Amino acid sequence: MKQSILALSLSALSCSSVFAGPADYVYLPTVEHGEKEVDFKFGSAKMPSGDTAQVTSLGFGYGATENWFTELYLKTEHEGPEPRLNILEWENKFQLTETGKYPLEIGLITEFEFPVNQKGAANEFKFGPLFQTEFDKLQLNGNLLFERKFGGEVDPDGESHKTVFQYQWQAKYRWKKEFEFGFQGFGEMGEWDHWAQHNAQEHKLGPAIFGKIALNGHQAIKYNAAWLIGTTDATPNHTFRMQAEYEF
Repeated sequence: MKQSILALSLSALSCSSVFAGPADYVYLPTVEHGEKEVDFKFGSAKMPSGDTAQVTSLGFGYGATENWFTELYLKTEHEGPEPRLNILEWENKFQLTETGKYPLEIGLITEFEFPVNQKGAANEFKFGPLFQTEFDKLQLNGNLLFERKFGGEVDPDGESHKTVFQYQWQAKYRWKKEFEFGFQGFGEMGEWDHWAQHNAQEHKLGPAIFGKIALNGHQAIKYNAAWLIGTTDATPNHTFRMQAEYEF
């Protein structure tokens, strides 16, 4: 039994670079035309290996149309003794339903990542549908994501360039605009058409807070943060993630 758990953990660690990052956030399907934002994200996770993984990113986003929001990030990843990896990230979100017209809001996310300082590092593409619904003051979100690396060096068994399936969910009680609370969850199941054994999957969840503080004119500060607990051997024991946006 111990040997099988160890094997699963080692297998998960060998693919840890494609697992949900500690700074990942729950994508929302709605777009606000003309909105500009400066976006800061940070995440820190205690990995099963005992190392600490940290991710920091700073980006600028713009609501180019009523249905399209685009954002460019510079992201830095660091885990244990490994060198820091700087990544250029381009995210595009498309709102597919008219806001408030249907019980279910639907969107689509696409995201490209390009390492800029590590020779042989693979690029990454992520996409998937985004869903949101509301019941009085309760807002529910669920996202289905597919991620694949391309380019760079390929490992002998090709594991690093397979398409993996990830999910995100969120339940938020909108108590007041400045302070809302709820729960978030993130996970990865393994290859999209051949899921890994349970202990080699990643699942984490925990409490979260949210809020929007209005400033002068159309300016505002939005924030959200969560403390996430891992529920499998392959998942970080605990993860802290936060996001702060200045909208104008």
